[in-house]
Amino acid sequence: MIISRAPLRIPLGGGGTDLASYYSEYGGFILSAAINAYVVITINQPRVDDSIRLKYAESEIVESVDSIRHPLFREALRHLDIHRNVEIASLADVPAGTGLGSSGSFLVALLNALHAMKRHHLPPAALAEEACLIEIDRAGQPVGKHDQYIAAFGGLTCLDIDRDGTVQVTPLSISEHAVEELRSNCLVFFTGVIRRSFDILAQQNLSTASRDSAVVESLHTTKQIGLDIKKALEGDDLDQFGHLLDAHWQNKKRRSAKISDPGLDAIYDAAMSAGAFGGKLMGAGGGGFFLFYCPGKTKFPVRSAMRTLGLKEFFFDFDNNGARILLNV
Repeated sequence: MIISRAPLRIPLGGGGTDLASYYSEYGGFILSAAINAYVVITINQPRVDDSIRLKYAESEIVESVDSIRHPLFREALRHLDIHRNVEIASLADVPAGTGLGSSGSFLVALLNALHAMKRHHLPPAALAEEACLIEIDRAGQPVGKHDQYIAAFGGLTCLDIDRDGTVQVTPLSISEHAVEELRSNCLVFFTGVIRRSFDILAQQNLSTASRDSAVVESLHTTKQIGLDIKKALEGDDLDQFGHLLDAHWQNKKRRSAKISDPGLDAIYDAAMSAGAFGGKLMGAGGGGFFLFYCPGKTKFPVRSAMRTLGLKEFFFDFDNNGARILLNV
């Protein structure tokens, strides 16, 4: 029995610049925080059954890897040359399609468990890069490198992505006091909307690759706001971080009409009217979770406004461990 887990994440700045269509021309920058919400993978090797059994939102029992419907399970097992006699189950603290990077966390946790089963150990950078290879190249998903790296490394982490795809990983240089203030003042609420981020990301990829000036300029601005957020947090200027979140959200909405809608705009406007300094939908947009920065006495009216609109608060702390094997017996 093997139990593996990898954290989900809250993106703080630079989101969208981790896609190859952008970073291959201009380089990317991501600032993100792993949180104490996880995808957990369990692996068992039955003693008398050579089939492959998979349990996630659906269940599959197959005799061949090629028959697996789930693309990440299929490509991960192919990559590691595992073709029989394995039972794998996936559990997650949030539904897929809610903007917290669950597919990247799922794949990192899965690969870490499969390597443990084969008595291999991969350091975080190798684990993240293997997850990128499988999700982007093998499974053909229109995603970037953000989620896999944060799931592998954990922490409050900066990713500088070179034009050749090399990722430089550095921890955010932030004081303990600022970390606690950031955690306390960031409120997260679930909109109840689950969406397919691939449609939004595929459109962004296409627009960036075709040099759509509006999308490319928006991504340039996103990267610069991400760098400004890094500077604000490392300088203990958390109020400025909140205002930059608002600038980020207003800029992000210009990339696609699918990122927001009148209902989501109404939620955002209600939080800002109640005192939030800034916020954004996490992930590609279209639904999932809202993040708002609410210092001091603004927390209560923002929480009240969100309850009135029927949103449920999602409580979290930061995760500094990244991907881990919890049990290997």
